[in-house]
Amino acid sequence: MNAWYRNIDWLTVLSWLVLVGMGLVAIYSSTHGPGAEHLHASVQQNFYRQLAWLVVAAGVLAGMLLLTPRTLMLGAYPLYGLTLVLLVATIFMGREVGGGTRWLALGPIRLQASELAKVGTVLAVARLLSDRRAVSAQHLGYVLRAAALVAVPAVLVLLQNDTGTALVFIGLIPIVLFWGGLPVSLILLMLVPGLALYAGLLSVWAAVAVVVIFTAGMWIGTRHRLLTLLAGGLTTAAGAIASFALVHVLRPHQVARIISFTNPEAEEFRQGVGFHLVQSKAAIGSGGIWGKGFMEGTQTQGAYIPEQSTDFVFSVIAEEFGLVGGGLVLIVMGFFLLRLIKLGADSKHPFGSLVAAGAVGVYLIHTVINLGMVMGMMPVVGLPLPFLSYGGSALVSYTLLLAIVVSIHMRRDSLSIYGY
Repeated sequence: MNAWYRNIDWLTVLSWLVLVGMGLVAIYSSTHGPGAEHLHASVQQNFYRQLAWLVVAAGVLAGMLLLTPRTLMLGAYPLYGLTLVLLVATIFMGREVGGGTRWLALGPIRLQASELAKVGTVLAVARLLSDRRAVSAQHLGYVLRAAALVAVPAVLVLLQNDTGTALVFIGLIPIVLFWGGLPVSLILLMLVPGLALYAGLLSVWAAVAVVVIFTAGMWIGTRHRLLTLLAGGLTTAAGAIASFALVHVLRPHQVARIISFTNPEAEEFRQGVGFHLVQSKAAIGSGGIWGKGFMEGTQTQGAYIPEQSTDFVFSVIAEEFGLVGGGLVLIVMGFFLLRLIKLGADSKHPFGSLVAAGAVGVYLIHTVINLGMVMGMMPVVGLPLPFLSYGGSALVSYTLLLAIVVSIHMRRDSLSIYGY
């Protein structure tokens, strides 16, 4: 039998390093090029701070490889509880940045507790659902308990005025339940109302189309009256809520931020909430096939793109390295996610499999929302691109989650002894 350390999946680790490296190149360009003089002094140091955080993340990765799956299972609930405490502390003692109370000061270190909470939530849900080989409609108690484990940190994050991160938590629910064995029809009941909500932001007719198509599809696919009624009711409610909120609940500036992505070039948005999207789309479009070259992007070096080393880092890559560079990012990210799925599928215990599924969910949701945001397909909600955007708490937390998956996979032969 091979020693456990010989089972490290180096392809996964290498793809992580490539993603981080591409992010560092983009961060350096956006903070050290000709446009650096337009940036705040602290922003100009983002590259060096990210390098320092990479060292910390690498140490976390190495350290986590020493932990056994048994230790990770036993620590799942305590870590989850700790992250909830940190989230509550952030609400009352956190520092407000960009309209949200997201940062908790622990001595000289500023911690974004919501990033660590994603790791704790994935472990806790995996621990709960691994008590059963499969979660079905008959195991409603497990379904509700798993949803509650995710909903609690989501609510606490919403109270910090961080809608984007709350969406990540909510999106985890159908992903982990699907991997846990919940029927596809019930998963669709969770997912499609969100699509109807999105459609309701676009137009009433778009929401109606989603309701009709999904309700008809549920009846054709299942011939189940209750599921069909639920499909129609939930999607109708979601679309109606979106339309009602836009008119009667949200304030004008909130409505503008939400719907500006539908037409950011409009006069009422272009110089305000639509400015991010206008400049980001201009940068991506101007990159062409091969890009304008490293540190040669007109939008990037002119500092026209707000938050270009954080949430809009993909715009920098697409402008300077073109379709080829942007496509390479997507290829490497896709390869990385497929490797994680394989690691989860190789696990002999559902805990390891579910942790891998949760990790994929976190990275995938972030990637989809971030790319949709920078390309003007979704509202700007402030979510980073995993491993590429600047941010110490995010980089360390994402790497911690990756390290847990790799560690469990290394000892997949011994994990089964903690099974049933």
